[in-house]
Amino acid sequence: MACKVSLQSSLATLIAISVANSGNGSVQVAGRCIAYVRPATRIPSTLLHLVPMPAWEQRKLGEIVDVCSGRDYKHLSKGPIPVYGTGGYMTSVSEGLSYEEDAIGIGRKGTIDHPYRLNAPFWTVDTLFYSLPNQGIDLDFTLCVFLNVDWKSKDESTGLPSLSKQAINETKIWVPSGAEQRAIGAFFSRLDDLITLHQRKYDKLVIFEKSMLEKMFPKDGESVPGIRFAGFTDPWEQRKLGELFVESDGRSSELEILSVSVANGIYPASESDKAINPGASLAKYKVVNKGDVVYNSMRMWQGAVDSSLYRGIVSPAYVVSRPVSEAIPRFFARMLRLPMMLKQYQKTSQGNSKDTQILKFEEFARIGVLMPVSILEQKSIASMFDRLDDLITLHQRKRLSIRQRSPVWS
Repeated sequence: MACKVSLQSSLATLIAISVANSGNGSVQVAGRCIAYVRPATRIPSTLLHLVPMPAWEQRKLGEIVDVCSGRDYKHLSKGPIPVYGTGGYMTSVSEGLSYEEDAIGIGRKGTIDHPYRLNAPFWTVDTLFYSLPNQGIDLDFTLCVFLNVDWKSKDESTGLPSLSKQAINETKIWVPSGAEQRAIGAFFSRLDDLITLHQRKYDKLVIFEKSMLEKMFPKDGESVPGIRFAGFTDPWEQRKLGELFVESDGRSSELEILSVSVANGIYPASESDKAINPGASLAKYKVVNKGDVVYNSMRMWQGAVDSSLYRGIVSPAYVVSRPVSEAIPRFFARMLRLPMMLKQYQKTSQGNSKDTQILKFEEFARIGVLMPVSILEQKSIASMFDRLDDLITLHQRKRLSIRQRSPVWS
């Protein structure tokens, strides 16, 4: 027989609906239960079950956790126990403040709005409180609660942000039964594990890509890279960029506006968070075709260069260069961002300081580079790094997608 779910159970309902509705799953409210139906995030089946939903009780945080003060650690000797501050791990010492009980760390001064889990044993400095859940209170659920509190609104200082024990203890929250706490805590703990998994894969791929960039392009004074694809043995040849690219100066105001950044390469300006403000006219904007290599003349020394996957237009401040048949654009998109190339741009650019340095095409054309004689070798190198970029982007998007689906991390 169906019955109403109380308003006091709103937090669990909102959490479940938010997670399920953001994917392909759904939530069924029946009787005093919420049915977690498998969402697109592939939550393990052990977490997809009916959770009893008795009415939640309004409590104060001080009734469910014991807020403890951190202490100075400088009198301690080095050891295996980690010391934490508001920014995370700091060092390791010989003693702990908690040896067996995990806790939640939250800033007393400085960063007060980023609580995080502390696994025992640990020590915290005097700017970081550690909160121990009382008996019968689930730690993972309590962390969810801490992450959803607007701690900045409880700042008691006019200068450096500050949080007191009293402010924490007096914070009102809704608390379900122990069984429901454990179910909700386990659910979000598993989401946290998924986020960590994708972050680790992302970090490893970024490190691997950086290592391969160093090994698959020749070092200064050498004519071959440290690692090559099978079948390629010829030395790389020295060429001037002016032999491989010609400046393109076509104008249009009808195409999509593109941007070039150090972090993202070439992308449609409409995908940027920044407002598009081209000024009174687009008449002087330069045409970019797919495969053109475009760079920001004022930020080339930082690596603001890429080969375009789009047809569009860019600001007159950008230089558009069209590759000849011997140059594979995606290969040069990698080469032109190498650290040794950035040093070349700094030497060649005109201007008295980094903020005023400009690399015109004439200077760009005089720069010498080593490149494979074989077009196939260029394509192989470019393809490998493009695939690595796709994997890096995939894990970054998955991590962000999981975070955005959960109100705990939003």
